[in-house]
Amino acid sequence: MTIKNTLQPSSEQLETFANQFPDRAYTIEIICPEFTSMCPKTGQPDFGTLTLRYIPAKLCVELKSLKVYLQAFRNEGIFYENVTNRIFADLMAVLQPQHMTLVALFTPRGGISSRIVVSHPSGQHLPAPS
Repeated sequence: MTIKNTLQPSSEQLETFANQFPDRAYTIEIICPEFTSMCPKTGQPDFGTLTLRYIPAKLCVELKSLKVYLQAFRNEGIFYENVTNRIFADLMAVLQPQHMTLVALFTPRGGISSRIVVSHPSGQHLPAPS
């Protein structure tokens, strides 16, 4: 029996809840070590770790909805750069955080690994944890 993921990634899958501390600038870090998408050229799976760091404004992302949203990329043929920027754009639109950085670290293929970093404000990356 073959099970196919027919769910398409959409920002509508992302749920939020109210930030109970909107006057406090604190960082939320979410690590997704098992992200999977598909190479649009080869059809082979791409594996990576996504690290999302953000300073919330009024809203925080609900984790189960984030998991469902990210899993919907499993069968999506999309380049590393595009999937990173798409996820970032969807989260920015839903959360409207004070600051956000998404780091996508993809496993090596052919001896080359890729690390894509995108931030808001543009180019203002939150520092990596020590």
